[in-house]
Amino acid sequence: MRPLPVGIDSFEKLIQENYYYIDKTLLIKELLELKGEVNLFTRPRRFGKTLNLSMLNCFFSVFYENRADLFEGLK
Repeated sequence: MRPLPVGIDSFEKLIQENYYYIDKTLLIKELLELKGEVNLFTRPRRFGKTLNLSMLNCFFSVFYENRADLFEGLK
């Protein structure tokens, strides 16, 4: 059984250490399709805002350009 990611806000750590994760990578597709100049993420406290931003950072940052393995098996 996978551990729950309580307090984990790093997408890279969450994937590497095989934590339980609900795939939210379709957010990337949605953001690219909407082409908004500014995106506002409003969610209640503890709803994964920081984790989603970490996921976006892993996807778009040049520091992770050779880390496609982080998204393997995700949408």
